[in-house]
Amino acid sequence: MTTEEKITQLRNALREHNYNYYVLDNPTISDYDFDIQLKELQALEAAHPELYDPNSPTLRVGGEVTKNFETVPHTYRMYSLDNSYSKEDLLDWEKRIQKMIDGPVSYVCELKYDGASMSLTYEKGSLVRAVTRGDGFQGDNVTANVKTIPSVPLQLKGDYPDFFEIRGEIVLPFEGFVKMNAERVEAGEEPYRNPRNTASGSLKLQDSSEVAKRPLECLLYSLKGENLPFKTQFEGLEKAHTWGFKVPQVAKLATSIDEVLEFVNYWDVHRHDLPYETDGVVIKVNNLHQQDELGYTSKAPRWAMAYKFKAEQVATVLEHISYQVGRTGAITPVANLVPVELAGTIVKRASLHNADQIAKLDIREGDTVFVEKGGEIIPKIIGVDFTQRDPNTEPTIYRTTCPECDTPLAREEGDAKHYCPNTEGCPPQIIGRIQHYISRKAMDIEGLGGETVALLVTNGLINNYADLYELTADQIIPLERMAQKSAENLVAGVAASKEIPFERVLFALGIRYVGETVAKKLAKHFKTVAALAAASEETLILVDEIGERIAQSVVAFFASEENKKVVERLKRYGVQLEISAEKLANQTDTLGGNTFVVSGVFEKVSRTELKKLIENNGGKVSGSISGKTGYLVAGANMGPSKRTKAESLGIPIISEAEFLEMIS
Repeated sequence: MTTEEKITQLRNALREHNYNYYVLDNPTISDYDFDIQLKELQALEAAHPELYDPNSPTLRVGGEVTKNFETVPHTYRMYSLDNSYSKEDLLDWEKRIQKMIDGPVSYVCELKYDGASMSLTYEKGSLVRAVTRGDGFQGDNVTANVKTIPSVPLQLKGDYPDFFEIRGEIVLPFEGFVKMNAERVEAGEEPYRNPRNTASGSLKLQDSSEVAKRPLECLLYSLKGENLPFKTQFEGLEKAHTWGFKVPQVAKLATSIDEVLEFVNYWDVHRHDLPYETDGVVIKVNNLHQQDELGYTSKAPRWAMAYKFKAEQVATVLEHISYQVGRTGAITPVANLVPVELAGTIVKRASLHNADQIAKLDIREGDTVFVEKGGEIIPKIIGVDFTQRDPNTEPTIYRTTCPECDTPLAREEGDAKHYCPNTEGCPPQIIGRIQHYISRKAMDIEGLGGETVALLVTNGLINNYADLYELTADQIIPLERMAQKSAENLVAGVAASKEIPFERVLFALGIRYVGETVAKKLAKHFKTVAALAAASEETLILVDEIGERIAQSVVAFFASEENKKVVERLKRYGVQLEISAEKLANQTDTLGGNTFVVSGVFEKVSRTELKKLIENNGGKVSGSISGKTGYLVAGANMGPSKRTKAESLGIPIISEAEFLEMIS
């Protein structure tokens, strides 16, 4: 046997032993024998560096040091999930699904593990990239660290596709967490607070050999790719398991919401027997074709729902109420609490939302309050223990002036919050607007973070986001924690933002009520910022899904002389304030005023591409048929109920070829 053959044999044997031990929980070799084979392989690889393999089992020990984690885009967006807390929520979700798709629906129930979300990319069976969830559009490349996790296969086996992504959670089992904390206490160090945060923090350690010492596991639950070799979510889980992934075997196929609730009720009790943290159940439509039909909202898939287990609650004392000012001037009251442990973290503050919430719960300083951290990231107060109240306490009087600039607060009719109208002079609003402008989903300016923005504002270097484009490295270097290289990177990042497309610039401007989705609609309709600025409230309301409140906010933004000056300056600096000629060339108004429902499987273009063609040509895509539907585009395997409903309403049913003819 040649040296190369011996190395290959050892690698394959060790991968199989790893799989049996960490994925199947069924070791077929002793730890001693495993270590002997591993040392033999390490010696051979050291003697023959020309036979290096980046996915060799010997590299599980880590050793690579990463000082800065590269931000990379996800090939397929990582969406959030909508949450439900009751049977009624699930029944409502089921009704929405049945309105949009034909035929029976089955569901896959999976436990919702509380860890750090991860996307793994495989090419020709080898792990090539591991990326954190980030903001869903892009995340941090933590490949070197993830390669040290034994349950992550570095090389797959079986009939895997050439290219795909698989999503899951990096978790820290309770047993390993307890052991780590015992070691830290013995060494005189502070123990970690909870497994989830410890797992997440582990992925950002700079030295991968330190990550290798932590008993992390990776539990996988979702595959993304083109032409994958299965047609249902459940089949996908089974396939992933055979390829070498650790897929939790508790997943269940359910044919009704009642069966889903049986699964939920069982695990709400038995989750405490599991080796990992769980906080609910994820329910997914099983059929991938039906998933495709249902599609996504701007934030979450319509075909999945997270059922959250009952939230944990604790009681503590509200010491005092403070008030925060957001970038739009909105005021948020905050409860400052006597620190208390809740769901593995120390809670010191909780949101009180608005004046109505305070009045509704009759919350007063000095009260003993009940704090919950269920589906919420930020803890919230859900009630007061009136038996503990001092009878001499006074009702809370909501403050009437801004806590930062002392301007009298305002509250518009129908608005939940008070706000500070001093837009141009209130420091948190100035800083917040610029921080929003530079954020990932907006201008995504490399080398510039929120703290640096605050530093630039407080030092008088900038007062609005247009000022960023006049900054020089010489101005920045004297600031705290700034050096020549970081200053140059900041200036270069600002210059690069001039290439960001118009719809993201429009979102970055921070117009009240204009989020990502609304910004895209406005950019597509008006095509230039000049046209949008000139639009009346009546004209704006005519745009699809733009209501009176958004229209009023847009008009008010461009009516401000200060805003006009800032936008004009952005234009002079070369920021993209209109849709590019390339994009315009791909857009028409051929289908303007028509709403389309797309159903079935298509041959020449995918359903996603077909929907994009509709929108690029001025049409609107809807998920369900109604009297407002203009056309039903019917592909193969379309269910009979959509056809029947379209025929009963007299809606034209056209084929893929007929649709493509319409836009040719």
